[in-house]
Amino acid sequence: MPRMFIFGLGYTAACIARRLEAQGWEVVSTGRDGTLRFDDRDNVLMALADSSHVLSSVPPSGEGFDPVLEAYGERLGGKWLGYLSSTGVYGDARGAWVDESAPVGTGRRTARADCDREWLTRGARVFRLPGIYGPGRSALDRVREGKAHRIDLPGQVFSRVHVEDIASGVFAGLHAPGGAYNLADDEPCSQNTVIEHACRLLGQPELPLLTMDEAHLSPMARGFYAENRRVANGKAKRVLGWKLRYPTYREGLAACLEAERQ
Repeated sequence: MPRMFIFGLGYTAACIARRLEAQGWEVVSTGRDGTLRFDDRDNVLMALADSSHVLSSVPPSGEGFDPVLEAYGERLGGKWLGYLSSTGVYGDARGAWVDESAPVGTGRRTARADCDREWLTRGARVFRLPGIYGPGRSALDRVREGKAHRIDLPGQVFSRVHVEDIASGVFAGLHAPGGAYNLADDEPCSQNTVIEHACRLLGQPELPLLTMDEAHLSPMARGFYAENRRVANGKAKRVLGWKLRYPTYREGLAACLEAERQ
């Protein structure tokens, strides 16, 4: 039985783990809901020794280094390696399309870009992810909770991806060569467009258009709106044979709503 060791069993990695287990894989993991503590070194090393595949979803530390590579990097040789990175490594493209050949490290996520490069040098499949959404974590939930905003920023666009499509992309990457792969949907658009559609699905009135000051956005949220890009997914489709179940936010949000009714 193949075994995947996952560092950091969060929302996205848990979805990947469920898909693997459904296909007969054994999954061992660290994280809040994982089977091991990250700092339980002896047991982590034993589990790593018996694992053929390793996936990390652990972000950079506050000091900018990769915690997994720092603590366990010397034990990862000879294994399939995967890393969940971010399309934030591309920085601001002023709304232009970016693919895996675009320069990285020019935006606000310089530490993430450094970790991204480290995993690539080890031959990992680095999955660069845009805005992640899915059941319990989508524009529908933000609208209901009163946390959604429509911000007056003409021309601002971003990409997103449903968590189930990330899982299928990682699964498709199990037999792929190392390298960077953008896992994003087919239709980048403004956050306002997504929020407007969520309001329609919920039968709620359209939210007012606000400036960032009027919306009282946090510094993190302001950083999100400071970057503007469209993420191309052609390489993942071509090399991995990746097929999107939810090619746009419309199908994805409809599936989130349906999941709530089940």
